[in-house]
Amino acid sequence: MAIEKYKLAAGLEISRAVTGLWQIADMEKSGNTLDPIATSAFMAPYADAGLNTFDMADHYGSAEIIAGYFQKNSSSGKSTHMLTKWVPKPGPVTREQVRAAIKERCKRLQTEKVDLLQYHAWNFANPYWLDALIYLQELKVEGLIGAIGTTNFDTAHLRIAKSSGVDLVSNQISYSLIDQRGGGKMADYCAENGIAILAYGTLCGGFLSQKWLGKTEPAGDGLANWSLMKYKRFIDAAGGWDKFQNVLSTLDKVSKSVDRSISTIASKYQLGQKAVGAVIIGARLGENAHISDATSLFSFELSDSERSEIAKTLAELLPIPGDCGDEYRKPPYLTASGDLSHHLEDFPPVYKAIESSGKTRIDSGTTWEVLAGYSRAVKIGDRVLVSGTTATHGALAIGVNDPIAQTHFVIDKIEASLESLGAKLSDVVRSRIYISEMKNWEAVSRVHGERFADIRPANTMVEAKLIGEEYLVEIEVEAVIQ
Repeated sequence: MAIEKYKLAAGLEISRAVTGLWQIADMEKSGNTLDPIATSAFMAPYADAGLNTFDMADHYGSAEIIAGYFQKNSSSGKSTHMLTKWVPKPGPVTREQVRAAIKERCKRLQTEKVDLLQYHAWNFANPYWLDALIYLQELKVEGLIGAIGTTNFDTAHLRIAKSSGVDLVSNQISYSLIDQRGGGKMADYCAENGIAILAYGTLCGGFLSQKWLGKTEPAGDGLANWSLMKYKRFIDAAGGWDKFQNVLSTLDKVSKSVDRSISTIASKYQLGQKAVGAVIIGARLGENAHISDATSLFSFELSDSERSEIAKTLAELLPIPGDCGDEYRKPPYLTASGDLSHHLEDFPPVYKAIESSGKTRIDSGTTWEVLAGYSRAVKIGDRVLVSGTTATHGALAIGVNDPIAQTHFVIDKIEASLESLGAKLSDVVRSRIYISEMKNWEAVSRVHGERFADIRPANTMVEAKLIGEEYLVEIEVEAVIQ
């Protein structure tokens, strides 16, 4: 049986069913590290079956070490592709830190070049996420990285990165029958810009299987692993157990028609979605092997009527809130613990607050602030005033010729300024927008409408001659801390 392939980049053709190794971390959570030699042997049947692509991360326990041993020492590993991730803590990054992180990935994987390095950012208000991607782009040019992807990025920040010169080939996101955020604007943007969606969570941690059909709702403390705890939150957010059972019933009907498992139907449906390059199916090496299910994805097709029947049932679900990756950045946190406590300790402020003459202010470090004698933002009592802000980061102009990317980046900078002075974007009561050309008013307005949808500050927009031809929009805000 031929396993379908997807060309991510030159020299990188992955299997459309990728084997995910995130459960290595769950298997090691008691503190016992798996034997890399013994555990790597369980990767061979996947590679021998044509499932030659494995996905892991720096924080998936010893997954990289196990995969590296397999690739180096097994004859089955010679033609495999190892996709990994770098998930640094929030805060400033240097070129040296990024290089050290990628060198560590190479060391653990026992390779001279990372096939695909996928980057995760915890907080887009902190502009250092873009520094990290720019430094990764430099390492790609150097040859230390084969291709760059992102993980859990929303549409806006994919756009900012792409328009700033980062050659992205993929975005790995939660995308399943229960979580359809990867469709719509995410799928449209990825399809238009040559970015493949790598869909994880297609089986919702195992919930989308025959095992749960007709079963009573499990208690949160009765779930066996982190994946089940996490995806039970997604099921709750999508409307609850009864609606989920309706989905399983429909899948069961289709599965009997095509003689495939419920899990296979769930992943096959996602493979047919716009811009999806591959689905990632988790493996508990040495415990559960679903190789036959994964390979059977490529032995049949769903008919239009079967897809329509599934889509009709999905339409009854509630949409998961926000854009892709929001579950890691804003409430409700749809993580195993329901917060970020098992991921991060805190989020450091982007800018250092300075007490000065009865007020608190911050500087972003630009030469203009010293030259013209102003602050990025000033706090007086419960009021915070943020200066006119453009889409620039250091010497880099962001989103050249892209008013949407520029407006998102500007609002990110404003949010960072507010948070550094103890305020939030939701505290904004007034915004003023200056655009360089009237033709961009609607694009800028739509982004403002998206970011301030539930905040609804007083607003003024005017056409103005901005200083700097590359700047399409400038925004200033006033906030009152609630």
